[in-house]
Amino acid sequence: MKLPKKPLKCCHFFKHEEKKLVSSILTSQSIHFSQTRQYSTTSTISDPSSTPTVNTNLLLFMNHSPVKNALWEARSSIFWNYSSIVPLALSIDDHLIVKTPSRSRTSVVYRFSSDFELRERYRNPTNEIRIEKLLEDLDALAGTISYKHCSCDDGKARSLILVTASVDNMILKKPICIDNDITIEGAVTWVGCSSLEIQLEVKQSTPESTNSTESVSLTANFTFVARDQTGKSVKINQILPGNEKEKHLWEEAEERNKMRKKKKEEKKDNLNELVLANKDNNNNILIKETCLQNSLVCQPEKNNIHGQIFGGYLMRKAYELAYATAYSFARTPPCFVEVDHVDFLKPVDVGDFLHLKSCVIYTQVENPSRPLINVEVVSHVTQPQDLSSEISNNFYFTFTVPSDSLRNGLKIRNVVPGTEEEARCVMDVRDTFHP
Repeated sequence: MKLPKKPLKCCHFFKHEEKKLVSSILTSQSIHFSQTRQYSTTSTISDPSSTPTVNTNLLLFMNHSPVKNALWEARSSIFWNYSSIVPLALSIDDHLIVKTPSRSRTSVVYRFSSDFELRERYRNPTNEIRIEKLLEDLDALAGTISYKHCSCDDGKARSLILVTASVDNMILKKPICIDNDITIEGAVTWVGCSSLEIQLEVKQSTPESTNSTESVSLTANFTFVARDQTGKSVKINQILPGNEKEKHLWEEAEERNKMRKKKKEEKKDNLNELVLANKDNNNNILIKETCLQNSLVCQPEKNNIHGQIFGGYLMRKAYELAYATAYSFARTPPCFVEVDHVDFLKPVDVGDFLHLKSCVIYTQVENPSRPLINVEVVSHVTQPQDLSSEISNNFYFTFTVPSDSLRNGLKIRNVVPGTEEEARCVMDVRDTFHP
């Protein structure tokens, strides 16, 4: 795809003041946008009696975070702009090319140190960043990167749909302070026939950081899949690593993909290793006694450019419930450790009745100085009128507790299954994510 020579500027206004919030570099493009936006949703009217035309593309962005807004708007500018000038490719397999990871590399800077309003939107009660809002932004960034990789060099936008398939190993390496600027960046690291993996990093420099590696606060791997308008898999642009680091990332992603397929094929049946509930042990608690749940109706303001509910929003709601579950179980505010895995099994549409169920599926208390609490959240698209439901997502989060609480005598109880079905589920999850 040919990019415009001049930087694409996304500038919006709050009353009479234009605020510069974040600079995002999309290859040769530089995008500047402000925290608070006032949208113009009408086109120029030559005939006073004519009805104003609503730009529905902009309406997609009105209720999301400022970072996600800019990323989506940049993505839309690329695809809607060019597809309105150049007809879409007639064949979905036409115009396939090979790209280097650097072609999709994208970064976004959060100016927390100088923007009070932005800082307050992302601040949590412990003066760190709200992980659930960061999850939304990371998913939006990964989506933008996937679209950039799948675009064509001749300016033609391929009529395909890219959706989040899974999230793996989102690990918090160190706390993210809300008072210092952060940068989120990433690129495509691996490509299959119709799927691609994007590795993202959240960086925050400190006086102690001596190199870029030490500034990495969080890493994550997103997998996207490409579909046509009928839902069938379609081929996408391949990838050619351009340097040793890109080759190393490709090899790591290739190994993860092989392991992912291998784990799906393996079915372990070793329930004897997992002791079922021992009611005489006061330190044990049943899984069913740790459960929480939440329900919501999915509103139009949370839809994505394909008209379905934005995956980042689903991760945010799941994280909020998982955090509350860990809080209720541990009796102290938990600390986020990682997102072990997220499955996107079924699209969630506007108007769907979504029911989320959570539980502490097991705990790891072997290390008393850093016990781990593993929380499962399962979301169901429910049809109350038919008394039926279908699983749309599985989310797995890991938390720990503050060291101060442990020094004050807090003990994390051992969570145990009460049925064979629960025991089998625990074994599957533990063998997959914490072998």
